[in-house]
Amino acid sequence: MRLNQRVMTLDEFTIQELRNYPGATGQLSGLLRDIGLAAKRVNVEVNKAGIADILGEAGKTNVQGESVKKLDEFANDQLINSLATSIYCCGVASEENEEFIAFSDEHSKNSKYVVLIDPLDGSGNIDVNVSIGTIFSVYRRLTPTGTPCGLEDFLQQGIYQIAAGYIIYGSSTMLVYATRRSVQGFTLDPSIGEFCLSHPNLKVPENSDIFSVNMGYYHLYDESIREAIQLFMAKDKKEKVYRHRFVGCMVSEIHRTLIQGGIFMYPAFGKYSQGRLRLCYECNPMSFLMEKAGGLAIADGKRRLLDIKPDELHQRIPIFIGSKNMIEMIQPVIR
Repeated sequence: MRLNQRVMTLDEFTIQELRNYPGATGQLSGLLRDIGLAAKRVNVEVNKAGIADILGEAGKTNVQGESVKKLDEFANDQLINSLATSIYCCGVASEENEEFIAFSDEHSKNSKYVVLIDPLDGSGNIDVNVSIGTIFSVYRRLTPTGTPCGLEDFLQQGIYQIAAGYIIYGSSTMLVYATRRSVQGFTLDPSIGEFCLSHPNLKVPENSDIFSVNMGYYHLYDESIREAIQLFMAKDKKEKVYRHRFVGCMVSEIHRTLIQGGIFMYPAFGKYSQGRLRLCYECNPMSFLMEKAGGLAIADGKRRLLDIKPDELHQRIPIFIGSKNMIEMIQPVIR
């Protein structure tokens, strides 16, 4: 990096965006900064997880029936508290909570946006020091301003997202978010405690040699899914060789796919006959981001994921997401 190179922080970038769009109110920019602040607090705890009393189980289960990690609980509290004290958000729905939370103060009730969060994706990786992340999604409310938000504000098709993104806590901490205009990546500079623009105008490669799926469930997948996977498995020395990767954290999978290209598949199987990942908290925000970066996301061979109307907050769904040409390659096969 050149010594005189200008580094733009998240705050500076959002302010510049406001100047470029004089009609903007600044609420979305403020909301993104609030999410970034909460992410910094979570990052501090992630980085000291090995020496603090926040590893392991919290001794309870979430609405999904899954064991709650202590760090899960901390991340959930930090994000909800940050959004509750914000003046830009009228309510939040979290994967960790059974119901949405409507904020009741006057500033919140007059806000335009609701936020959905997966506070700590990949929490099964916490105790083994593998990358984890936070996922968020922003919608413009449907209920009248000045009133508490309602369930219909959260159960919108993904195409109506205003912004979506993730924070990945890895070898470096990054915040990546998409608006309807572009996808931008910011890396946390620990020396100044600020997210700095490091990956402007991200675009996913149209092709790659990486495919990601949990092969441990291969024989539980439907026949059409196995056929799709076999498209990436070389049958002889002359065929193209694809590399298989699987991390067990959607944020990590999507981040790698965004940077290097590839395809990430999480089909339905066995007891997860409707899919395992959550439509509202994971699949919609990641699909919005991937499409804005030039990729594609589908639920099966016929349905674009962002067109699906959620029936409930914790609805699960299959997902196939990634590089445009690779999604189009499997689309005629899967049913």
